[in-house]
Amino acid sequence: MTTTAARTPETTDRATTTAPAPTADTRRRRVSARVRILLWLLLVMALALAAVAMTTRSFLLRDVDHRIDRLLTQETGEFANFVERGGDPRTGRPFTDADRLLTVFLERQYPDADEELIGLVGRADAGPRQIRRPHDLPVALPLHEDPAARARVFGSPDSSGVLDRPQGEIRWAKVTVAQPGRAPDAAFVVAFHPEREQARVNSVFRTLLGISGVALLLTVGIAWAVAGRILEPVRVVRAAAAQLTEQDLTRRIPVHGHDDIAALAETFNGMLDRLERAFAAQREFVDDAGHELRTPITIVRGHLEVMGDDPAEREETVRLVTDELDRMSRIVEDLLLLAKAERPDFVSPEPFQVAELTADVYVKARTLGDRDWQLDGVADLEAELDPQRITQAMVQLAQNAVQHTTPGQTIRIGSRTEGPDLELYVADSGPGVQPQDAEVIFERFRRGTARRGARGSGAGLGLSIVKAIAEGHRGRVRLHGTPGGGATFALVLHAPREPEGDPT
Repeated sequence: MTTTAARTPETTDRATTTAPAPTADTRRRRVSARVRILLWLLLVMALALAAVAMTTRSFLLRDVDHRIDRLLTQETGEFANFVERGGDPRTGRPFTDADRLLTVFLERQYPDADEELIGLVGRADAGPRQIRRPHDLPVALPLHEDPAARARVFGSPDSSGVLDRPQGEIRWAKVTVAQPGRAPDAAFVVAFHPEREQARVNSVFRTLLGISGVALLLTVGIAWAVAGRILEPVRVVRAAAAQLTEQDLTRRIPVHGHDDIAALAETFNGMLDRLERAFAAQREFVDDAGHELRTPITIVRGHLEVMGDDPAEREETVRLVTDELDRMSRIVEDLLLLAKAERPDFVSPEPFQVAELTADVYVKARTLGDRDWQLDGVADLEAELDPQRITQAMVQLAQNAVQHTTPGQTIRIGSRTEGPDLELYVADSGPGVQPQDAEVIFERFRRGTARRGARGSGAGLGLSIVKAIAEGHRGRVRLHGTPGGGATFALVLHAPREPEGDPT
């Protein structure tokens, strides 16, 4: 007899499934950050857990396929070995009859619960006759009760395959038996019913899905609480922002910890501090501007109300009214200039000779009053600055010096370098600046508590303009005493400069 060795049954991965993508209606109302975080977390966790469960099911089904393949290969291998080496117990000689061969072999086998071992012997007038060891199978329709399926297996040219039936799938392998010189007329068939193994895998899969669902609910609950605690400062910030008004900017956000939320609260509190200072400065500015403009208006109205018919009195009234109107005009022009100081194009720096600029300021300042004007020193270099704005600031400082000195007193104008800085200064020999006034005289409409000389006609905006021009050049105004008495105001500029005569 000859046998055809069984080929390893081909397996197919039946674990590939496609889960429908979840869909949701787009809601037009505003969704809180807490809900959005939880929705994204829910989506990511659900996809991750579903992927883990599907992957586990795929691995388990693949393991089932491999175990079935090994079982089929082992059973067919044992039969092929028995055909080659076994003998008939009655005669002690090799088998010559397929029927006797299959009967003896099956009597010695103990199939598994889901396994069938069947011998098929061909018949000319009907389907193959089967030889089997009695065995109870927990399936709807075993192979030994399905003649059509047995005929398909027996007539198949393959040594292994899969039968897809409505009553259940069968994985099979066979070894054909033939007399020498004749076509095969018998076969040993190993059939395996994978329903119970696949059911166990599906049970594990459903268990994983249930555990994943519970874990997902627990995660969402914990995430809801944690997100609420994390976003609590954000809600406090939102509530504080909703309660802010121009009249009440005192509310602040409590800062806890050192994380990003704490940094947000600190930033928000810093913004509220700046807003409070800005609104306070604005209110003070409006009050001061109203006061400064109300004074000349009151003077004009008072003179006009008491003006008589005398021509000389009328002429004097017109002169006084004109002076007050000129003063109002200067206040408005200064206010407009300070408003422009907030714009990025307030200054237009360009390369300019500092020596020439200092000399020009000196020449223009000499016309401001009968003083002992001196050109103290000149920095011989070229700097990036706005010559018109610097001239305006220096002339304002010179005018301030004239207002606080008497005829004949010395006023020095000069420029010099102090390390990396450029200084343009005006030094007078007047009474100087009181220490309590040094911090306030650069504020708008502030003249200090102690005047250094006779009261001028200014509104207290001159030094504010000087400070704005210096800051527009990324510099500052420095005030210090003059040796021998007086005050020195210096523009300290961080202006890029080239020494005079540098070939570059």
